Amino acid sequence: MKKIGRITLFALLALFVAGAAQAAFAESSQSQIKKAKLKLTAEWDKTFPQSEKVAHSKVTFVNRFGITLAADMYVPKGAKSGLPAIAICGPFGAVKEQSSGLYAQKLAELGYLTIAFDPSFTGESGGTPRNVSAPDINTEDFQAAVDFLCDNKLVDKNRIGILGICGWGGIALNAAAIDTRVKATVASTMYDMTRVNSRGYFDSLDEEGRYAAREAMNAQRVEDYKNGSYKRAGGVVDPLPEDAPFFVKDYYSYYKTSRGYHPRSLNSNEGWNATSGLSWMNARFLQFSNEIRSAVLVIHGEKAHSCYFSRDAYENMTKDSKYAGNKQLVIIPGAVHTDLYDKLDVIPFARIDEFYKENLKK
Repeated sequence: MKKIGRITLFALLALFVAGAAQAAFAESSQSQIKKAKLKLTAEWDKTFPQSEKVAHSKVTFVNRFGITLAADMYVPKGAKSGLPAIAICGPFGAVKEQSSGLYAQKLAELGYLTIAFDPSFTGESGGTPRNVSAPDINTEDFQAAVDFLCDNKLVDKNRIGILGICGWGGIALNAAAIDTRVKATVASTMYDMTRVNSRGYFDSLDEEGRYAAREAMNAQRVEDYKNGSYKRAGGVVDPLPEDAPFFVKDYYSYYKTSRGYHPRSLNSNEGWNATSGLSWMNARFLQFSNEIRSAVLVIHGEKAHSCYFSRDAYENMTKDSKYAGNKQLVIIPGAVHTDLYDKLDVIPFARIDEFYKENLKK
């Protein structure tokens, strides 16, 4: 055997180290896209009764940030492949066992494969720290749901829609502006979370108010760091003050009563982490909404405190837009914000079905 020179030996060692590092990186990358083991509830623990017309199962998928999301999948019984599919989430601070699951089950009865998912860091989904939200991650949650549906053998990947309720209506519009795979979007009783965090309810927050809010949340970050835990902002106020505004009473009637209470729901319990609003304050969801080429249906209650979000979102989407022809705004007479959470006699499922059938057709 010939003696190996010092330079040659160093070169071989360098190649070995580089190869080992590359292998380690590959292993690390693969581990990042593996699903985390989530604890999923086996029993039916929804706020609505189970339908005999659809098959229900638990599924999981991973988003681009490596967070494993939990979802309930609803499939029409006896359905074959090639189904149109819809990913559903919301309201903001709710879980899939509440409103989004109700929408998902009802739309499955109408012939769609649907999933209602818990956002990152909430409900049965993974991610730490818990009880936190972020515009980019939550938009990614919708895109990851579309990833899952595109890979589902029962689904026609060219017939995928999304549906967002309340704050997730705005997130759905943001996802539709990014994701060209989404062919039809419904935003029901929507909030623009970037607007309400930066401007307050009814746009009542001025520059000084925003600065005070930032100052308070950044001070809370220091306290959280010192304490090694995150202060919660509190969910829907309980007990309900007699002089509470109507919209607070409206939320209470859903989240804090047997109508919609769920033990994993942030709004039903201790709410988001108190500093969650920071990342929403500098984001702008509707900046490019007039470039959404796919179809959008915006639905809101006439009497909802939040109706201005939908009216303005529709105006932003259609103003100076080449793609206004497939955008619709439907205002439900007399309806308030939470009527579109769970009231089957108010939610216009026939109109939603017509919209999806038209825009998710073969």
